[in-house]
Amino acid sequence: MKQGERAKFAERLAAYVDALRPIIYIYHFDFHAVDDLITRIAEKNTAIHEYNEAGHHVDFKHKMPKGALPGSDNLNAFLAAFDDNEPKNAFLVLKDVHRYFRPESADAAIIARLKSIAERTMFREGVYVTVFLVCSDLVIPAELEKMVTVFDIPLPGDREIKGIIEDYARDFQIEVATDVANDLAVSLRGLSDFEIQQILNLAYQRSGMIGAEDKNLILSEKEQIIKKSGILEVLPPDAHLDNVGGLNNLKKYLKGKAHVFSRPGEARSFGIDPPKGILIIGMPGCGKSLTAKATASQFEVPLLRLDVGKLMGKYVGESENNLRRAISTAEAVAPCVLWIDELEKAFVGIGGQGGGSDVTTRLFGQFLTWLQEKESSVYVVATSNDISALPPEFLRKGRFDELFLVDLPNAEERRRIFEIHLKKRKKLSDKVDVLKLLKDTEGYSGADIESVVKETVEAAFIANEMIDTEKLMKVIKTTKSISITLKEKIENLKLIYEKYDFQKATV
Repeated sequence: MKQGERAKFAERLAAYVDALRPIIYIYHFDFHAVDDLITRIAEKNTAIHEYNEAGHHVDFKHKMPKGALPGSDNLNAFLAAFDDNEPKNAFLVLKDVHRYFRPESADAAIIARLKSIAERTMFREGVYVTVFLVCSDLVIPAELEKMVTVFDIPLPGDREIKGIIEDYARDFQIEVATDVANDLAVSLRGLSDFEIQQILNLAYQRSGMIGAEDKNLILSEKEQIIKKSGILEVLPPDAHLDNVGGLNNLKKYLKGKAHVFSRPGEARSFGIDPPKGILIIGMPGCGKSLTAKATASQFEVPLLRLDVGKLMGKYVGESENNLRRAISTAEAVAPCVLWIDELEKAFVGIGGQGGGSDVTTRLFGQFLTWLQEKESSVYVVATSNDISALPPEFLRKGRFDELFLVDLPNAEERRRIFEIHLKKRKKLSDKVDVLKLLKDTEGYSGADIESVVKETVEAAFIANEMIDTEKLMKVIKTTKSISITLKEKIENLKLIYEKYDFQKATV
């Protein structure tokens, strides 16, 4: 963290202390950086006491066990020494003590003690005890929720990252060209000071220098971050827009956005805002997911999928923290495509009453704010079947760049889909007349057509026969399309779609 940034964060943290915020929760893994901030804001007469998860009261500066206070191996006893009305000015720095707050292992005595200390700080003259909860996980017990202030330490921006690179090069007496430092700063966006230092160390140990070729190393290290998050997954770029049958209007739009996305500096100079993303609405099995995957290939960036089921947590603040982690991780990997499948399932219950609905509503607000204000190179591709379950705020311009409707494929699109799947399996030959298949596949989805081709190919393999039109027709006659199996749902979806003026994916 550069001097200017340290001063800015220290000033904000000091303001919280001066405002008598009794408990400040610093959710951060770099304890050294946090110690530096706390040291900066401590006045000369402020005593700093540290307690760590190992069960020790330690000297804040040297980290050596002190034992000056009673019960140095017990957090409750440690806190008891400060739970009185005697005048005092102290910082209590409690590190990685979040396990005492989890419902399955919560310590009621410790939570009550923290609440008592907080109340004395707020209401007793001469008692100034600020508790810093410095933890690598965010867990806030309901009893303390109103008394806790969460303090975020933002990730370094391009200028700060470039400064870290320049400082590193100076310390190790290596040359890093200005344009290389600028490019690496962009690649290192979304990483903490500590993570950037680690990557620079690895690059230097490998080659004795830092250069443009280290971009691949940065990307591989970012993938490690994704894997450790557990909420996002990296998908292989195994789909292309040419694999999507039909949807020509949508594909043309994405190709144009790819041109803007790949040249962010020039686009911004030209007066173009950074692309936000698109919402693709439509029938099940009609290419929404395939289009999301193909977008990443078209943009030539990594594809991340958000598992919305893993966002919801058991503890107060955990769901919001999971979403914050997912967003931070995506921004760390930027430029990238973030795919949110079945968006409606992520925000079920918005506006309702009760704990679950309240959490969902907060998640929705947090996601909407990020989507509206984000300037990072994270292109969001959200897909949804049933938009009646989505809040209306999603369906207006400004959240997404555009909203597209994907309908059941028409005859020309079905022809193209048949050709794609037959060609993929090397079965497109003069023995297959695709045009003869179109009449009997009215109302079929792309997934239905793929299923017909796969079943036909498997049957031909078992019988040791060639694929022809008749064999495909035979399978079509025994296949029930989505228009039949989900007839009522499809009709209801069509009625819903008619109420909105979406861009048509097919022209």
